[in-house]
Amino acid sequence: MRVLVVEDERVLADAVALGLRREAMAVDVVYDGDTALEHTAVNDYDVIVLDRDLPGTHGDDVARTLVEESYTGRILMLTASGGVQDKVEGLTIGADDYLAKPFAFAELIARVHALGRRSAPPLPPVLERHGITLDPANHRVHRDGREIPLTPKEFAVLQVLMRAQGTVVSAEGLLEKAWDENADPFTNVVRVTVMTLRKKIGDPPVIQTVPGAGYRL
Repeated sequence: MRVLVVEDERVLADAVALGLRREAMAVDVVYDGDTALEHTAVNDYDVIVLDRDLPGTHGDDVARTLVEESYTGRILMLTASGGVQDKVEGLTIGADDYLAKPFAFAELIARVHALGRRSAPPLPPVLERHGITLDPANHRVHRDGREIPLTPKEFAVLQVLMRAQGTVVSAEGLLEKAWDENADPFTNVVRVTVMTLRKKIGDPPVIQTVPGAGYRL
């Protein structure tokens, strides 16, 4: 899952990003509304964690713009205002969920996972395919009842392939969804990660290489 964190409190933004990365998510961080719109114009995020009171373009206007552009990523709005009227306004603007500060990080993680499942098409909490089950909330993978320990990037790549439900995902698509914007587009890290993932999942092989196109599970 790829997430954009938009928060002007840099310590909080970086802490949220660090925690989400530990959940095997690819996370980009920006600190103002203008930069947020620049990033959403060129990247497809599954979830946008959006502070409401942002410098530059206000968080409300960022949300309005994304809704007007029919952006597919889900919006989790963060704000210091936790009153009912504030929540109603946030949801009316176009946010998919709303979380008041201060918040428990476990709740933020759970809400991001839930919103990620609602990105089109809707997905179940636990993904299943070819005897493999992947539980994003608990970060666990099993094949035919056997638990498979994976690194965060291996987990992220497997999650992207399972979410694709049998369609081909390009190496560029895996790089975009499982790594952040700082990843080198010319790196062979996707090929290496898929190779180690295949070894851990074992036989019979389930991840196919589609020449010239990418990978399919």
